[in-house]
Amino acid sequence: MTTSPFTGLGVALATPFRAPVRPRRDEALPRVASTGGPRSATPAVDFDAFERMIEHVVSGGVDFLVVLGSTGEAATVTDAERAELVHLAVERAGSVPVVVGVGHQDTVRTCELALAARDCGAGGLLVVTPFYNKPQPAGIEAHFAQVAATVPGMPIIAYNVPGRTGTNLTPATMARLWTIPEVVAVKESSGDLRQITQMCLQAPAGRHVLAGDDDLALPAIAVGARGLISVCANVAPAPTSALVSAAMEGDMGAARHHLARLSPLMAAMFAETNPVPVKAGLAALGFGTGMVRAPLAPAEPDTWSAVHSALAGLQQAEHLGAAS
Repeated sequence: MTTSPFTGLGVALATPFRAPVRPRRDEALPRVASTGGPRSATPAVDFDAFERMIEHVVSGGVDFLVVLGSTGEAATVTDAERAELVHLAVERAGSVPVVVGVGHQDTVRTCELALAARDCGAGGLLVVTPFYNKPQPAGIEAHFAQVAATVPGMPIIAYNVPGRTGTNLTPATMARLWTIPEVVAVKESSGDLRQITQMCLQAPAGRHVLAGDDDLALPAIAVGARGLISVCANVAPAPTSALVSAAMEGDMGAARHHLARLSPLMAAMFAETNPVPVKAGLAALGFGTGMVRAPLAPAEPDTWSAVHSALAGLQQAEHLGAAS
């Protein structure tokens, strides 16, 4: 594997939840449920809403899906739920590739998740740098090499998000990861445009940097990134696709226009910890309830208001644009 199949717009799918199911003693348990203990009060995965979300984003023009990343609340999803979410994504996405997040602080556990994702039909893996442990560059390289050896030939997107992991994947360390054939791309969420530029300049032919922050998609693509893995595309796939397409085609005027329209929504999507605001936006569109799993808390009223206002403004702008 030497060429990345993941360019353009990827969407970091949220995992929609609903109120927990509490079956009577004489009723069969739902397809994924807990029979007791603390998890019995945990919001249940809304698989029907998840299927509708996939149809929504695919029809909006996304180029690939990313399930069970940070936005998908992977840390609080059970193995049984993971398997069903990946199966549904692969089934409903059709020809759109599905990337599965398998990041963990334990290398062995990451390899186990990678094998499970492969067996469920994943087309690629999103592997975050191990969190909390704060491994040295040699440890990061060994981590990715072991995952690649476990699922040879499976495309891997390295994920740099130091705000969550406590470790920055520097360009020097990334240069070591590029020597692993399965590592075909890096999702860059450092927020540092200088670092993103250096990553783009050193990426080998056929391997790509993907912007990991919606509001930096335009400048990142301008310096060489080949796409975006987006949170906003959960609720606004078509406008986000238009932004990425214009930027990648070099039409900076059109890209700035789309960015200006999306900016209020981008700000609202990060008014609180991701994915709390995007869950509120999805609920407004009829996908799930806005629930998140502990230790996250539901969106504050001000966040709900900001998200709804931004969505209404974007819908009005789209209507006026279509009428003009």
